[in-house]
Amino acid sequence: MHILNKDIEFVEEQRSCSYFEDNISDIRYKYMYSCSPNSYQAMLERGWRRFGRMHFVPECNTCTKCVSMRIDVKNYKFSKSENRVINKNKDTKLYIRPPSMTMEHLDLYDKYHEFMNRKKDWPYSPIEPNEYSKSYVESKEEYAKEFLYMRDNKLIGVALVDMLPNAISSIYCYYDHDYADLSLGKFSILAQIKIAKEMNVPYIYLGYWIKDHYSMGYKEAYTPFEVLVNRPSLDEETIWEKYEL
Repeated sequence: MHILNKDIEFVEEQRSCSYFEDNISDIRYKYMYSCSPNSYQAMLERGWRRFGRMHFVPECNTCTKCVSMRIDVKNYKFSKSENRVINKNKDTKLYIRPPSMTMEHLDLYDKYHEFMNRKKDWPYSPIEPNEYSKSYVESKEEYAKEFLYMRDNKLIGVALVDMLPNAISSIYCYYDHDYADLSLGKFSILAQIKIAKEMNVPYIYLGYWIKDHYSMGYKEAYTPFEVLVNRPSLDEETIWEKYEL
């Protein structure tokens, strides 16, 4: 690990890759106590992601499989199957508010990850309140929101979302697989697309897409989308191109 400057920016080198067991990765981090909407917009456009006050971007020297992607909201048209998902959730209530933490959040988070451990062999251990707070609640910027999905007065899904004037960033989503028939993960993204259309927000950033990956490949279903072709620094121009499936 090399400390680059006193602004708490550093690169973690040769770490185990989160997506490929035999690969290593290099990740640049910026720990920021505050990040203005304009600064955050510029970082999103250059492939950065955020968890709490920690922002990060991959800088792997030997691999470029993680591709930053964003949904083209204006040209997005809901398919028949997507409209069925939306219709199935006509009784699912959505509340948008600043991020929070309750026992309901923690219990649902653990239930989701325990299920994914069985289904996809994700690593699992119960999350500590302090860890959840640092990752999802601690940064109290105005654009930080949580989408709460409720059914029968019960919390069944949570999506952490950043809402900027010119972008929505989908950070993370977890939900109750007891409601699998509602396709809550898909519904959450569709709900964000509908909101972006209503607010004339041009793009929804879904983070990193890895084609055909068992956990990350699903994102290509939300077409049309654009991919970041280059890996620009914060003072370089970006090159986004429409991806042709």
